[in-house]
Parts: sequence; C-alpha cells; structure tokens
Amino acid sequence: MKLKRHGILAGLALTATLALAACGSDNGGSSPQTGGSSGTAKFDCASGKLTAQGSSAQLNAIDQWTKAYQQQCTGATIEYTGSGSGAGITAFLNGTADFAGSDSALKDGDEQKKANDRCKTGNALDLPMVTGPIAVAYNLEGVKDLQLKPATIAKIFAGTVKTWDAADIKADNPGATLPSTPILAVHRSDSSGTTDNFTKFLAATAKTDWTFGNDKVWKAPGGQAEKGNDGVGAALKKSTGSIGYVEWSFAQSNKLSMAKVGNGAGEFTALTGESAGKTIAGAQVTGSGNDLKLKIDYNTKEAGAYPIVLVTYEIVCEKGAPADKLPLLKSFLKYTISTTGQSSLTNIGYAPLPDSLRSKVEAAVNSLA
Repeated sequence: MKLKRHGILAGLALTATLALAACGSDNGGSSPQTGGSSGTAKFDCASGKLTAQGSSAQLNAIDQWTKAYQQQCTGATIEYTGSGSGAGITAFLNGTADFAGSDSALKDGDEQKKANDRCKTGNALDLPMVTGPIAVAYNLEGVKDLQLKPATIAKIFAGTVKTWDAADIKADNPGATLPSTPILAVHRSDSSGTTDNFTKFLAATAKTDWTFGNDKVWKAPGGQAEKGNDGVGAALKKSTGSIGYVEWSFAQSNKLSMAKVGNGAGEFTALTGESAGKTIAGAQVTGSGNDLKLKIDYNTKEAGAYPIVLVTYEIVCEKGAPADKLPLLKSFLKYTISTTGQSSLTNIGYAPLPDSLRSKVEAAVNSLA
C-alpha cells in the first residue's frame, strides 16, 4: 500500500517540542496526553530499566526521546548504545537487548526465525520509528551547492572517479570551479544499516557503475573506513577533499556541506525534512499483520523528493517480552510514536513518519503483550 503524503506535510507543520504531559505511575496513575494535528496518544509512565542497542543513525533521536521521557517518568531508566544495526540485531537475538534499532528490517529466513525463537511465544516485529535521511556530505573548500547524479556518486564510492575535477562531476556542476584535489571517500567500518540503505540506493539507481550490490558490510575496495555515523562525520569534518554518506543529523552536528542528489525525475534535490518525507510517503508496507517492513523506492519520480533515505526499525517481540520489561517498553514506544514524539525530532535532522504509517505503528505498539 502506498503511504499518504499529507501525513508528512502535517507532521512537518507541527512545532517541534520535547514537552510530555505529566506522567502518572505504572500502578494506575493518570494517563497523560501527547498530541498533534492527527489526534492524541495516551500512555502511562512505567518504571524499571530498558537496555537496547543498534543503529547509530537513530542515536540522536533516541537520546532526545530518552531525555524527555525520563524527565517526566522519573522511575524509568533507558540505556541505548549506538553500536550499529548488525550489533543491535545480534544483541536482540542473544537476549541481551530488550529491543534493537536497525536501519534494515530482519531478513526473511534464518534471521527472522532466530528472532522469532528469541521471542518464544510470538514473532519479532519490525516497527518503523525514525526517518533518517542519508546525506552525501563533503568537505571541499570553496565549493558550495555541489550536485551529483546517482551514477556519479556510484563512481566516486567505487573508486573510478578519483579527483574533484573529474569529467562526471563537472558534467553535474556546469559552470562550477572544481579543484584537482584527490577524493577521499569515507565509508563505515562496522556492520551498518546506513551502509545497507546507501548501497541499496546505488544498486537501484546506478546498476552499471555500482556492481557491489547491497549489504550492511561495505564491499567496495579503497576509501577510508570509520566506525559509526559519528566516526564518519568526524572524519569528514577534519579531512579536506573528503566525501561520505552519513545520517542527516550527524552531517548537521558537524556542520558539513551536503550535496544535492539527482532523483528519478531528473531533478537535483536538496536534503530537507519535506524532500525526504516525500520518498518515505511513497514506500510500500511489505510485512504482514503488525510487522511493518517497508520497501523504499530509491528511484522515486516524485517531484522534489530526496531519494536517499532510511527508516530505523525498533525490533521487538510481539509477545513474550519479560513481564518486568513490558510496561516500560510499551510506554516508551507509545511516546516515541506519538505525534509529539515524532514532531520533536524535526529540529535535529529527522523527518516525522507520515501519519498513515505512524498510526499503524502505534496500533502495533498497543498490541504488544
């Protein structure tokens, strides 16, 4: 089913806020409301501790949500480590994480089976929670408003375009003065959903020039490897002539320049919350029931759409979470998927989920048992 575009636009119109209404106790306390233009979400505070890890792309979002939630729900402790999507899934499968953040949904087959087995009495669910656009960020003195076609990006990261004044880059930037500086392409060293989504984009839009498929692990030769979005962002900030793929909030926090990227409509589009939201709004739900895996069209022809986006999933047990963890898990996720929780991220480099999808995730969270 195609997600509706109006939800993104409505979400972006909301004022970003961290405000949570005063929370009640987990023993029948008051039900605070968090609201937005599409309605209100009610939940009770819960006490206890959650330990989670995974996607570094959503780390800034989780940190903000955790701070807001714990300020009001003082009996709760939520600890999240941005160890990378692969490490998060491993921790979830091993039972050492109460939930995992992953920029790629569980793979059908063995990985999904292992996750279901971990849950014992129910299936593991992929719940889209964070829209994290991927910036093609660069550090090149004197060059502003760089624009790159997917094929050019593929050639840069495959190592076949080696200098900033290469013909392909000049063709994408007519009239620009480009230096002969060597290109330093920076990629992730760890198992990463950001890498998986970035290489899915390259595989879908530049098949001739990108022959390495998609994977959480970087496959192309050459370049410089750094751990986590924070590691890539820091490397780009200090290295003149560098370019890399990094989740938008990390590009912003490092004050990096970001390229306009060509989409399927032949436009060069700047990365904004609205332009990324247009691509997410065109995604299709491919999971069944409360499992909300998405298929993103990286070759979107939607006017004004920025095509390199990822969605971070919270991987949880539909049933079978420990009884002492379930109340806090549900309460926290009810806040993160509420309109207030979603709109609170707009100022730190994320786009809210379109409401047509947000409401489905909210229903799935309410069904956790």
